[in-house]
Amino acid sequence: MAEHARFEKLVANAKKNITEISPRDAAEKLKSGEAVIADVREKDEWDEGHIPGAIHMSRGTIELDIEEKVPDTNALIICHCGGGGRGALATE
Repeated sequence: MAEHARFEKLVANAKKNITEISPRDAAEKLKSGEAVIADVREKDEWDEGHIPGAIHMSRGTIELDIEEKVPDTNALIICHCGGGGRGALATE
C-alpha cells in the first residue's frame, strides 16, 4: 500500500507541472502533424494495442530513445499510458 501511496504522490506532483489534454485534442494534434504521441507503456501493453501513428518509448527507456525517435527538439510530444500516471511522470 505504501508503495502505491508514494507513486500516487509522485504522479500528483508531476501533474502540477504538466498540461493534460483530452483524447480528442490529442488525436487532432496527431492527425494535423502538430504533435507526436509517445506511448510510454511497457512493450507487452503496446503489443496488445496502441494508437495508430504513436511511437513506443517505455517510460524506463524514454531518456535513451527520445533523441532517436523524436529528433526535433521543438516537437510537441504527448505522452500516453494506460491510466495517466506513467504519462505524467514521463512528460515531466
